[in-house]
Amino acid sequence: MKAIPAGMRFGRCAVLGAALAAALAWTAGSAAQQYPTRPIRVVIPFPPGGNVDTFARVLLRYVEEDLGQPMVIDNRGGANGIVGADTVAKAAPDGYTIMVTSFGLAVNQYIVKKLPFDLRTDFLPVTNIAIGTGYLMVSHPGVPVKTVKDVIALAKSQPGQLRYSTAGIGNGQHLAGALFALKAGIDMLHVPYKGGGPALNAVLGGEVQIHYPAGSVGIPQVKAGRVRGIAFTGEKRLSSLPEMPTIGETLPGFVADAGWHAVFAPPKTPPAIVTRLQQAIRKALQVPLVHENFVSNGYQPTGDAPAVWAKAYQEELKRLAEIAKAAKLEPQ
Repeated sequence: MKAIPAGMRFGRCAVLGAALAAALAWTAGSAAQQYPTRPIRVVIPFPPGGNVDTFARVLLRYVEEDLGQPMVIDNRGGANGIVGADTVAKAAPDGYTIMVTSFGLAVNQYIVKKLPFDLRTDFLPVTNIAIGTGYLMVSHPGVPVKTVKDVIALAKSQPGQLRYSTAGIGNGQHLAGALFALKAGIDMLHVPYKGGGPALNAVLGGEVQIHYPAGSVGIPQVKAGRVRGIAFTGEKRLSSLPEMPTIGETLPGFVADAGWHAVFAPPKTPPAIVTRLQQAIRKALQVPLVHENFVSNGYQPTGDAPAVWAKAYQEELKRLAEIAKAAKLEPQ
């Protein structure tokens, strides 16, 4: 048998390699064009009833209409979102497992010494859903406070005794509460729960005196009289509660936003699938009912393209380091 010249062997390998690459590219492209062909699991790394869960349920009804497949919500609370996020980081990168979470995910690097994932490489940014302008400050109706000045006075009369609940250590509610205590020069006891729902139940049940819910969760409770609305942590008053002052009106310069809500996929999810998801989410955010739901509850809808959100997410990881320092968060 005649030996095949080395140059010819190399040439055949190159041709075969190119053909294989083209076939794989065609297969991936074809799969992306057909996507989705079955239900999509949406991991929300918090218990039901919190603001991430509440907003996601309103939004995803319209996303699934556009995609033509059910969006199945999987609430996996625990460790400020770490438990649920870890399942997504390790899921198959096929577009059938995604995550809707808050900026608390990014804060975890400043409160946990060893995470089971890398925040920079183990999550593929799909899009940012919305940016929160702030939280409500509410109290149990039985607490003798009606204004920010009342809260400060009560806290000063009982150092370390006034308790406020949040969705977890390092959560946006925690940062808002810590910043308020710092600016007001008071000592309040932070009581973290496993999510926004349990944290709200704590103030409803009188386990704590103060809570910082997102508008979507807190406004219905304020209007129903189950909690007393004290103030808003954002820069401007909420359009849906114009009578409620901002904390900054009492403490000049105080502003605490509610961070972002965003969608992530496992790393190596095909770009075409990521784009398809982002486009469906952006379209759903433009539905008048969805848009108004976000705006009236203190959130500004976004829906940026994957590349735009990916860049902003990396910058956010750096920015949150300064906030974590101000809140005196220490990795445990």
